[in-house]
Amino acid sequence: MSAQITNELQKLSTIAADMTFTEKIRHEAMQSIDNIGNHEALLALLNLAANKNMTVKDRDLALKFAREVIKKD
Repeated sequence: MSAQITNELQKLSTIAADMTFTEKIRHEAMQSIDNIGNHEALLALLNLAANKNMTVKDRDLALKFAREVIKKD
């Protein structure tokens, strides 16, 4: 995987987990991770779902997007 995609996933994951951002921005970051749709994106979404500092709603959404990545394969 290219370093550019890895860097983008890291940035998006940071935004998605940052509770200082609005819910809309966090959810859009998760959607962008889903759009990347590769194995590393799946792992990033699963890491978000396991993050206990996030809200239950955000964690559920991360799982939903992770399932979508799995279905794409």
